Amino acid sequence: MPRVAIIGSCITRDLWPIRGEAERLLYVSRTSLPSLFSEPVKGFRPAEAPPAGLGRHQHRAVIADLEKTALAALVAFQPTHLIFDFIDERFDLLAVKAALVTRSWELEVSGYLTRKAFAGARSIPRLSPACRRLWSHGAAEMAAFVRATPLKDARLILHSARWADCYRGARGRPRPLPTPEILPGRPEEIAAHNRLLAAYEAEFAALMPPLERVEAPQHRLADEGHRWGLSPFHYVADYYEEIWRQLEPLGVEREVTGRDGAPSVQAA
Repeated sequence: MPRVAIIGSCITRDLWPIRGEAERLLYVSRTSLPSLFSEPVKGFRPAEAPPAGLGRHQHRAVIADLEKTALAALVAFQPTHLIFDFIDERFDLLAVKAALVTRSWELEVSGYLTRKAFAGARSIPRLSPACRRLWSHGAAEMAAFVRATPLKDARLILHSARWADCYRGARGRPRPLPTPEILPGRPEEIAAHNRLLAAYEAEFAALMPPLERVEAPQHRLADEGHRWGLSPFHYVADYYEEIWRQLEPLGVEREVTGRDGAPSVQAA
């Protein structure tokens, strides 16, 4: 049976509507390629329970990024399919002594940045040349890692995506999307991030073993009624259906099993 691993964002995870964990689905999120291959944050100890404002998965994603456990979990999962999408590659990085971490909204909310382990942390803006160099190094490390581990036997898939600049409102008509914010008070330029995504994808494809590619540019329209709210990467239903149309011939199944054993099927 297919076992799907995702290194990416909710645009891929939302293809499966099951809430919580699933037996044949591994989701690595709120990270960045340079952060994945960094050493852990020295002296960091996570809270036993999620801090206020975070769910269990959100907290686990933060911990995995700080403790650098995702790659070992990925290999142990033994995926038959490994899907990459780079929408989470929008957050700044933080240099914490010798470690690199992803400055996600979840990390900000966690309160961990006020701890001693993060004293002197330095921000590396996502659109800066320094971040681009770090990302290129991380992409090369990912290519080498895949080739050197059992991941080389997985079917590799790039889910190519961009930030939408329009959304479908309540009356069904496309409207210009308001200027988005990655973090509160931090407006971002959609076109700049889309140029970066295009560059990331081209570089990654050149480095990696052969990748399948799925994309739905004709349906890149944000949805005001999306279950996670209005965002440049919360798309209309037609987007996800088109991606499924391309994934199924690659052996990816719509049905996954939850921890309680109940199947969940994406409706067409």
